[in-house]
Amino acid sequence: MTNIAILGYGTVGSGVAEVIGTNAELLKKRGTGLYVKYILDLREFPGDPYEDRVIHDFDTILDDPEIKVICETMGGTGAAYKFTTLALEKGISVCTSNKELVELHGAELSRIAKEHHCSYLFEASVGGGIPLIRTIVQGLAAEKVERICGILNGTTNFILTKMAKEGAEFDAVLAEAQEHGYAEKDPTADIEGHDAGRKIAILASLVTGQNIAFPDVHTEGITKLTPVDFAYAKALGMQIKLIALYDTQGDKHYGIVSPRLIGEESPLSCVQGVFNGVLIHSNMLDDSMYYGRGAGRKATASAVVGDAIAAAASIGTTIDSGLTEELGDLAEIGTYRQRYFVRLKGSKSVRKEEVEAALGKGSIVFDVAKDEFGFLMKEEMEEAAFMQKTEQLQGVIDYIRVL
Repeated sequence: MTNIAILGYGTVGSGVAEVIGTNAELLKKRGTGLYVKYILDLREFPGDPYEDRVIHDFDTILDDPEIKVICETMGGTGAAYKFTTLALEKGISVCTSNKELVELHGAELSRIAKEHHCSYLFEASVGGGIPLIRTIVQGLAAEKVERICGILNGTTNFILTKMAKEGAEFDAVLAEAQEHGYAEKDPTADIEGHDAGRKIAILASLVTGQNIAFPDVHTEGITKLTPVDFAYAKALGMQIKLIALYDTQGDKHYGIVSPRLIGEESPLSCVQGVFNGVLIHSNMLDDSMYYGRGAGRKATASAVVGDAIAAAASIGTTIDSGLTEELGDLAEIGTYRQRYFVRLKGSKSVRKEEVEAALGKGSIVFDVAKDEFGFLMKEEMEEAAFMQKTEQLQGVIDYIRVL
């Protein structure tokens, strides 16, 4: 039996306690029993099954030699960073769901863990309950990962799914997502793509062996999408998803988060609601897909507990997180080649030759909205060239990248 502490008793922290409590006998039979000795929080929890274990002083945990593993579910990069650092420096392994902290300080914290013969693990930081980090670091250890393409944010996928099925406006669906608890009161990190951007930065860091920073990921959100965009997608037999993409073209590495049209032949088109899905292309295995709940109390908590079990079984040694402090960078999006769908004002019969002269051959979509038509490019074009062409092309309403 390994004594652990939980930092933060909110949605995920309470879920960690529940997972351990519910599956206690199963864990014992597997030789990986965990016991929650302390729960650190500023609040009291009268009537909670764990109320007698709630404390308010982190030093109580730090000074207890019986604590071997900490589950950090506080969030943020202030106290969580301080407490994680202190714990690792004392040889206590830390498991976290804190993607912001992992993206910002994960490489540093992994080094500290290695120096003090413990582990810093973060399976729950990307993909919720999907065992994605462990798959990349261990399961695909023999592979050169060349592309990661995923739906990594359940909030935005819920919104986009509802807009596609109901033809609803963005603001109305966002309000519904907030009512259901799928979106925060301040949803900026989700709807502007920041959450997905941090996650793809973490995954890119793992597959490149370099420290990829979130600000280097080109990030766009979903706030500009309208029911007309989804009407065009339906006419094309396609879906619109917020896609987090790590890709290689030649010797360049790219990180891009943006809405994309995807064909129904792609497995990602079937990822609906709050679920996440990730396609990975590697040089030997080729394509593999990972699907599951990308958020939620139990799903995220399960991933945290999975890390805690691994850490408990490896006390005195380090489980390699896969992160390094070697600085890496991503190429500018301007040189990335891809296809686009463009909405333009006017009549397709009058403008087809003009549009194809600028953007190459493609398919025309009409009768979706009044006084406009859509054009789906057949060939790929570098982003910078596309932007230059569309600036010169009159009547461009908007565009969406195509996967």
